[in-house]
Amino acid sequence: MNALVLLGHGSRDPGWVAPLVRVREVVTHARPALAVELAFLEFMSPTLEEAVAALAGCGATRIVVAPVFLAQGGHLRRDLPARLDSLRQRYPACTLRLATVAGEAPGVIAAIAAHVGAQADLPG
Repeated sequence: MNALVLLGHGSRDPGWVAPLVRVREVVTHARPALAVELAFLEFMSPTLEEAVAALAGCGATRIVVAPVFLAQGGHLRRDLPARLDSLRQRYPACTLRLATVAGEAPGVIAAIAAHVGAQADLPG
């Protein structure tokens, strides 16, 4: 079974998670056979470790971790690879792959550029 973890930074503000929940809903609607979990590096639950444990416990054998970040910072360059290595040791029957950071994908950059460029045309 294939699975996807949408990984966000996390926040102390509970409303911060709303866009990630919407992304999960869209992915789940488009790919109903794909198990999709949210996970967070800090401040919120579930953690990456909890999400991977849940997916592995449900029979996932291939888990893609997709960072829903604009760019790679210290967490993604230093902390995340170590955490993934630890999870690979803990779940050897699962293939864990790290996807490209969402904000670095050409389509995402184009969408952000179109959105912010359009803001110049708004009244007020």
